[in-house]
Amino acid sequence: MRGKRKAYYASKIKRASHLLFYRRHKKPGVKGWELRKNLGKDYPRVLKILDDYLERLDLQVKTVFEVEPPPTEKPSLEQLDKARFFITLRGTLTPKETKMVGWRIDDLAGLAVTIAYIISRKGRVSRKEVEEILREKIPRWRADLNIDRYIRYGYITQDEKEQLYLGWRTRAEVDQRALIDLLLGTERTQQEVNA
Repeated sequence: MRGKRKAYYASKIKRASHLLFYRRHKKPGVKGWELRKNLGKDYPRVLKILDDYLERLDLQVKTVFEVEPPPTEKPSLEQLDKARFFITLRGTLTPKETKMVGWRIDDLAGLAVTIAYIISRKGRVSRKEVEEILREKIPRWRADLNIDRYIRYGYITQDEKEQLYLGWRTRAEVDQRALIDLLLGTERTQQEVNA
């Protein structure tokens, strides 16, 4: 009986990894209802087993709720059906690995500033404000180009009133609390040096 159950989950994990790794839509990842349709009602258990396996590879199955605010308690199956699931890094990239991503360090710094500023403004800020902040450190043309790039890659979104919000990719890939803690830690260190 145990062998049948192992084979059952092995085939479901294989299907789940195919669904999560291969992009079929404009946005990567898979909605929960798609996983339920392909894997059955026990897809959260299948994803947990897959996540445990991926831990050895420094990867993880990440759940992103596209509704604000996300559920604070254990999400129901109905809430999971509306969520999006991705495969992302579990840890962080080393500086050498970061270079392989293809982004300049000032572009990554601009993204960090943009995300942190949007978080500090409760999730919504005008594009003009972000442009002004970025233009203090990088040329005007590069600030505009970077904001467009962040939007195109899904890190931020922009509405018709030119308000910027956190995008699906930020919610999937960025540990927002760690980013803020890192920035606040840097600020405290700078204040200690200046004192």
